[in-house]
Amino acid sequence: MVEDLRLDSLEGVGPVTTRKLSDAGVLVNKARQHLVDGGLIAKHFTSASEIYKHRQSIGKITTGTNCLDTLFDGGLETQALTEVYGEFGCGKTQFAHTMSVMVQKTKEEGGLEGSVLYIDTENTFRPERIVSIAQAHEMDPEKVLDNIIVARAYNSAHQTLILEEAGPIIEENNIKLIVADSAVGLFRSEYLGRGTLSNRQQKLNHFVHLLSRIAETYNCAAIATNQVMASPDVFFGDPTRPIGGNVVAHTSTYRIYFKKSGKKRIARMVDSPHHPEEEVIFALGEAGVIDPEDAEKKTKKTTKKAATKKAKEPEVEAKVETPEESTETPEVEAPAEASEVETVEAPPVDAKADDSEPVEE
Repeated sequence: MVEDLRLDSLEGVGPVTTRKLSDAGVLVNKARQHLVDGGLIAKHFTSASEIYKHRQSIGKITTGTNCLDTLFDGGLETQALTEVYGEFGCGKTQFAHTMSVMVQKTKEEGGLEGSVLYIDTENTFRPERIVSIAQAHEMDPEKVLDNIIVARAYNSAHQTLILEEAGPIIEENNIKLIVADSAVGLFRSEYLGRGTLSNRQQKLNHFVHLLSRIAETYNCAAIATNQVMASPDVFFGDPTRPIGGNVVAHTSTYRIYFKKSGKKRIARMVDSPHHPEEEVIFALGEAGVIDPEDAEKKTKKTTKKAATKKAKEPEVEAKVETPEESTETPEVEAPAEASEVETVEAPPVDAKADDSEPVEE
């Protein structure tokens, strides 16, 4: 789809000619016209009705839950970058695993019949979790695993390089979802201190913008999970703040905040061009992210099973204890002993009548 449009790749064109043409603006105009003719970018001036018609062709991936589909207004959009941030254990990776399965469903079932490119930077991708989610949705686990391409990134430069070379892989494997889990973790661990903050933000800006452009160019959805920090200057309210600063905040099309609430989770739409700012409650289960009603049904089933087990256990104990009670009943000799003691102690009470007993002896 995307050809090599560099001018220096042509025969007979050297660096001096390339620099002159670039300064004159010839290269930029030719490249822009080529992208417009190919339908990769829009014209200079476009009516709102044309943009609205184009927006109707954008695909959406269902989350498999009514609550998160309501939050996303039907599902996760293509040609957009969705950032999900929150503390550890709030469900970010579980959400990424669930969407990696749901995108492979048919369009009638809410999917896009596509594959997944999973960039794993924290070594948290688990194929066992994919199998359990696929089985919960009555899908073939082997086919689901075959349609997920995992790229393990070991540093921030490697992470960016994977995304830069992802073009041919996206075209060959019909990639419809790109997951970066997490997008900022390696940058955060490698660039420490305020002295490296500027350099870190520049490279992070390049990565998130590249991810957003790829999603728009290849008509696929993009998910970027993000870590958080605690802001020390917040005395009231939630001190949790996402990592990456304004660079990540401005680049993300949709920004979702996951937080814990006991066994349940809360998802809040923090930033969106057209979605309202609202919160929904979801839970985590065998099928990945699930509705809280499904989690309550499962807890009720487990409590009923536990109650039936407890109800059966006392019956067995009662049957075992009945012979013990029958054996213990003959051992009740306390009243007889008391009567014997009373009969033995009776003679001293009649001391005046028994004064002649020693004389008889």
